[in-house]
Amino acid sequence: MLVIIFYMHYFFQSGTAGAQMRNITILVGTMTGTAELVADEIADSLVGEGFDVQVVAMDGLDGLIFSDGGVFLICTSTYGQGDVPDNALGLYEHLEHSRSDLSNVRYGIFAMGDSTYDATFCQGGKMFDQLLTKLGAKRVGDVQEHDASSGTMPEDEGAKWVVDWSKLI
Repeated sequence: MLVIIFYMHYFFQSGTAGAQMRNITILVGTMTGTAELVADEIADSLVGEGFDVQVVAMDGLDGLIFSDGGVFLICTSTYGQGDVPDNALGLYEHLEHSRSDLSNVRYGIFAMGDSTYDATFCQGGKMFDQLLTKLGAKRVGDVQEHDASSGTMPEDEGAKWVVDWSKLI
């Protein structure tokens, strides 16, 4: 009887906020497709940890993606002079000008860059981090930075990192 009551309690709890915390949307900002590859590996790791994951390219998105709140992981490269990738620019600018209240959003950042460009290293991810924080979203853990000059594969690093990150949610 106790087992059934616990199961029913868990089942009904998971139908609300508990289930929302088990759902993660990975938003991908990329120029060359590397961040998409990384996001797919991260998603596989999260699914292995029991999460429901959706990988969404930032192409054509606006701030409405955050309107229902939830948990998001921004997986983005840095482009040009320390900018967000072209496919992420519309979302970034919409958020920047909308002044949305994102207090119901929790997020993490997996940022990619190259440390040979010291002044702009992982700047795309850092820009999203600053903006989301400014709009009231709560970051989970530290921004994870991958250095293209490190000799490690970003998809391998992301897949390992996200297991520990997911325990913080």
